[in-house]
Order: sequence, then C-alpha cells, then structure tokens
Amino acid sequence: MPQTLKTYCMSEYDPLKSVILCEPQYMTIRQVINDTQKKFKDVGIHIETAMKQHKQLVQTLRDHDIDVTLLPPRRKFPEQVFTRDIGFTLGGIIYVADMAHDVRKGEEQMLKHWLEDQEISYFNLVGNHIEGGDVLIDRETIYIGISNRTDQETIQYLQSIIRDFEVVAVPFTEKYLHLDCVFNIISPKEALFFPEAFTQKEIDFLASRYELIEVNGEEQFQLGTNVLSIGNKKILSLPVNTEVNSELRKRGYEIIEVDITEIIKSGGSFRCCTMPLLRVEA
Repeated sequence: MPQTLKTYCMSEYDPLKSVILCEPQYMTIRQVINDTQKKFKDVGIHIETAMKQHKQLVQTLRDHDIDVTLLPPRRKFPEQVFTRDIGFTLGGIIYVADMAHDVRKGEEQMLKHWLEDQEISYFNLVGNHIEGGDVLIDRETIYIGISNRTDQETIQYLQSIIRDFEVVAVPFTEKYLHLDCVFNIISPKEALFFPEAFTQKEIDFLASRYELIEVNGEEQFQLGTNVLSIGNKKILSLPVNTEVNSELRKRGYEIIEVDITEIIKSGGSFRCCTMPLLRVEA
C-alpha cells in the first residue's frame, strides 16, 4: 500500500493512523432509539462531563500517534459524536450514504464538506441508507448488519459496485441498533459477540469464521462489544466492562481503559465515536 494514501482500511484491527471524531458539545437524547437511551432519557447527558471524557479519548488516540480530525459540532445534530455512522472506508474509498432517521439527517453533509476541503474523493451513496455501525471489514470480506438504519437493498447495491469484496449480510435483533453493538472483529481469528442478538444460524456462521468471545448482558448494555482496536493488539475499552477486559488481557491484548460512560448513555461507545480514515496493514 502506498504510504501517501490518505484513506485506506482493510480491517478492524490494523494499526490506526487517522480517524474522524466530533465533540459531544450538543449531545442530548432527543429521540429514544435504543434501550440505553430509554434508561437515561430522564437523566439526560451531562455535557461538561461528556466533553471532558471525549477530550481524554482524543488525547489517548493522539498519545498513540493517531491523527485525529474533529468535525465541527452543530446544535441541530445531537448525535453527531457518533461519527462512525456517517461514512465508512473500504479499501481506499470512503463511502457516504444518506442518514435514515430525521434526528441525524444532514450529518453526512458535514463529512462531505470536510472531505472536499481536504481534496479527498468519496463515493456518494445517494438515496441509500447504510450506517457505518453496521459495517465491519476483514480483508476481502465485509459484514453488514441488517437493521432499521441499513436496508437490504443498499447491501445488494453495495455488493454490485464493490466486486473485489465478499459482502455478507448479518441479521440481528434490531433493538440493538447497529451490528457493532453486538459483534466486533478484533483480530483475524477472534471477535466479540453478544449471543442473544442472533439466531442459532447466525451464531453457527460467525463461529465458523471466528473464535467468538461472549459478552454478557450487563456488559453488552454497557457497550462491551463496542471497543476500538488501534492495532498491535491494543484495544480501547471501558473500565466498567471488567469481564470483557479480563478476557481480552488473558488473550494477550493490551487494554487501554478510557472512561466515556457519560457518552454511552446515548447508546454508543468507542467504535461508534470513531470513523477510521487510514489503517496501515501490520
């Protein structure tokens, strides 16, 4: 891979070099879309705490020599902190689709403006609904969750235009919002997953490709699957998810604990908050 490329991604676990985030300056639970938001709807988000935690996340990434771009937050986008969903990088191409729900429509325009300013080309999936939280890449295979944010028609269309990849549709229980809330690939051989979100058919299929590391119900609610690999077996995870962290450490992973528990009140964690632009194959 030419080192001059600004965008390239062929896995969830190669060393992360460049990523897009957005501060939770206007974060609020305006429209309940998952069980986590339902629990915290009346409590709300403490913005000062969320901002402090997000700054720590950004600093942690930069401390590991990762280039962080911060998109400008806008008051009309209360879930803009979850940059993962507005686009995704497959190979050397960034794909940007239309957001499905009213509360998030328009966020994709902020990404497009930044990409255009940086003279980075992108493929515009106009009229198609697919969010990055449903897209996981592992070399030539792309797993895409079928959810109320990502439809079957878009998955089929994506398969027709990216012929170098195998696109695998993965059904799961929609109340978990995105595939990466219940399944996350952390190495060529291992993946975190929450079994209650899948039928036995999907479990058997995923188990045929990965050694599945089970996340329990309590830690799934705390987004235990939604970790972020930054490469070289280093993973960002929440301190509260002690069982997940212990199991990963046993397997030789270095767990970098960052507290973003205020942000996860809206139903997303490390993977949701980060949109990788560049991963360099190890």
